[in-house]
Amino acid sequence: MTLQATNKGAAIELREVRKTYIMGSQEVHALAGVTMTFGIGEYWAIMGASGSGKSTMLNLLGCLDRPTSGNYRLYREDVGSLDDNRLSDLRLRYLGFVFQSFNLIPQLTVRENIELPLFYLGWDALHSAERAAELAEQVGLGDRLGHRPAELSGGQQQRVAVARALANDPKIILADEPTGNLDSSTSAQIMDLLQTLNEQGKTIVMVTHESDIAARAGRRLHMRDGLIDRME
Repeated sequence: MTLQATNKGAAIELREVRKTYIMGSQEVHALAGVTMTFGIGEYWAIMGASGSGKSTMLNLLGCLDRPTSGNYRLYREDVGSLDDNRLSDLRLRYLGFVFQSFNLIPQLTVRENIELPLFYLGWDALHSAERAAELAEQVGLGDRLGHRPAELSGGQQQRVAVARALANDPKIILADEPTGNLDSSTSAQIMDLLQTLNEQGKTIVMVTHESDIAARAGRRLHMRDGLIDRME
């Protein structure tokens, strides 16, 4: 099953993408030949039972893993042809990540956590600090720049993670169960923030097992046994 991109063009194109893991003497086909296009500016939720392939899909989209076979193009660039250094450059240029477990560094302040991608981009300290302050303000944490993760609530930590994902001004935000560790009220705040980012033109692809969270996305992709089962 294939879905065409919006008239704005394709952000991500997958063609017969397969991912096979060797588990002892067995082959596990986490993705079994997925063809899919995510259009620029679209907001997708990927759903499916455990083992359906949704997390593997997100890892491949994020260039954190490589397909066993098939073709993946990110803004028309053939990801499979890139070495590790070029792959890292591509991640920094196009992608921002939000994880269920926040993945903040506990020893660093809010400002320092947000600045991390800018360090790898070679930004100087002054401009990095200005950018971090701007993003912290955008997610409602302008008064928490000097705090460390342990001094923040779960929702505040996730907002720091969103700010960090935005530091490099990515075209695409990949979110892996971004509300999985949050209560319903805080989840709604994070989803409102993602909705605003999508309205500002960001492409968002989110993995979730919660139907009410998925309903906030513009489109939904259901996976089963490493394949696309249906789309809404």
